[in-house]
Amino acid sequence: MLENYFHFPVRVYYEDTDAGGVVFYANYLKFFERARTEWLRHLGVSQTALAGSERLIFIVVNTQLRYRSPARLDDLLDINSRITKMGAASVHFEQVAERDGTRLVESQIQVCCVNADTFRPAPIPMPIRQLFPFVQD
Repeated sequence: MLENYFHFPVRVYYEDTDAGGVVFYANYLKFFERARTEWLRHLGVSQTALAGSERLIFIVVNTQLRYRSPARLDDLLDINSRITKMGAASVHFEQVAERDGTRLVESQIQVCCVNADTFRPAPIPMPIRQLFPFVQD
């Protein structure tokens, strides 16, 4: 298990696999999204409340993934997430999908905080920024 990461377990279901019996490549993005969302929830941040009260949402603006080995039906994956960089309105994540300590997929994902009405970048509120462990601005 990776230290300094948020860990989120994901079970691979039949719906996650392709005709070859392995996890369809795009589904890792769903797994990573779930892990980021659960991390926020774990920190006490409700994205629904944030969108309603402050009109702020988080959107993915950039992704880079490297596929190393496939996952299969019934595998239990550990999605490990950590922040590598934080800007005024953006957060850079490293997220890794592992099975029994073996890296399957590595990703770099950039998320931006935007105004829900205009989709223009907006500063991440200080109470949320202070919840995140991160490398440096």
